[in-house]
Amino acid sequence: MRHDAAEDATGHSAYRAEGEHLELRIVGFVVIVVLYVVLGVLAAIGSITLTRRFSPKAERIFYGLLLWMIAALYLAFAAYFGADTAWRAETIAVLVFVVLGLVGLRLPYALVAGYVFHGIWDLIHELHAHGVYAAGEAGQLTAIPLAYGVFCVTFDLFIAGYIYKRRSPLAFAPGLAKAM
Repeated sequence: MRHDAAEDATGHSAYRAEGEHLELRIVGFVVIVVLYVVLGVLAAIGSITLTRRFSPKAERIFYGLLLWMIAALYLAFAAYFGADTAWRAETIAVLVFVVLGLVGLRLPYALVAGYVFHGIWDLIHELHAHGVYAAGEAGQLTAIPLAYGVFCVTFDLFIAGYIYKRRSPLAFAPGLAKAM
């Protein structure tokens, strides 16, 4: 059994078996995931609390633009991590989310779909990063920070639920209410 040397808080050398190291990594990852889920919920609650003060039109615009921005982060990750082969897939995804954000200005279901699909996109990146799911060939998706996808999928699904709940034609598309 291999042992790794490590120093404890007092600076003394301690040895940890390989299995113990793996267990600690798993515990650390679980803690990070739980914290990201909590932060995703809190960020969504904060966004909702803020946007409830906006007019319905301003709220639609906010969530449409936010969808664009969170999608565009993947282009920033591609640049930061030097994922040259990921640009095509990430750019296409950003364009899809921009279209959903634009259509969502009139049809709330497009915003709901945009946030749900973005949550799925986040989850695919997270699973791909950990080798659980291979989304295409190696390098087709950009790397993301550890458990970032967990935060995003939590935020995205929470926001999608909120938009779905607020989807009435009067709140999202006053012109559609007259046509009904």
